[in-house]
Amino acid sequence: MKVLSILQAVFAILTIITILLQGRGSGLGSAFGDSTAFVHTKRGAEKLVFVASIIFATTFLAVSLAIALL
Repeated sequence: MKVLSILQAVFAILTIITILLQGRGSGLGSAFGDSTAFVHTKRGAEKLVFVASIIFATTFLAVSLAIALL
């Protein structure tokens, strides 16, 4: 049970970090100073961060449900 609580905290932190890295309405490039990029499709690191946030959120949900059911 303690392991699941630790995993829940880890996935919560990872989810928060990846969501904050996404930047609202702008590409990942503008988060690091490149505000001239007007590409609307997710590519490279931006797509990786997007997919990672979905995986971390889903895993967080699964761990939370496991804790609730035990």
